[in-house]
Amino acid sequence: MTGRRNAATESPRPFAEPVRLDLSDPGTLRPLWDLQRASYAVEARLIGFDGIPPLHETPEQLRASDESFLGVRDASGLVGAVAWTRLPNGALDICRLVVHPAAHRRGVATALLDALDSIEPAELTVVSTGTANLPAIALYRRRGFTPVGRRRIAPGVTVTLLERRTEPA
Repeated sequence: MTGRRNAATESPRPFAEPVRLDLSDPGTLRPLWDLQRASYAVEARLIGFDGIPPLHETPEQLRASDESFLGVRDASGLVGAVAWTRLPNGALDICRLVVHPAAHRRGVATALLDALDSIEPAELTVVSTGTANLPAIALYRRRGFTPVGRRRIAPGVTVTLLERRTEPA
């Protein structure tokens, strides 16, 4: 044996269906805050910038956000979350998508985005991510998002703005 895992024969650890998160519950808020810090630390390394606002947010600031949240748990606890708001034009704005580094490549982000699409259908969905965060860009492109612009957030650092348009139901 080489000690390498055989991806073809091993299945990822199971996780529960996404559920709405109540940030007024301290038992939800703290794990979400910890998850967010772990996830954005990975993005900070990928894009070479640690000034990502949620990385420096306090639990109180997170709780006070006007965003709605869905989360995914497995046996270890909260492993992923997505947050969104509705813009004045009716567009769905994905504000955060965080997955614990230990849960990467297990379908957590896809499950969260599938659930979000189901409960919050939108003709226009927008999201942004660090331009150098190639795994996130690839995920959004697979889901039908198209890059529509870039915004400089610091010297040498940009975020890519993406959108997806769907036909009205």
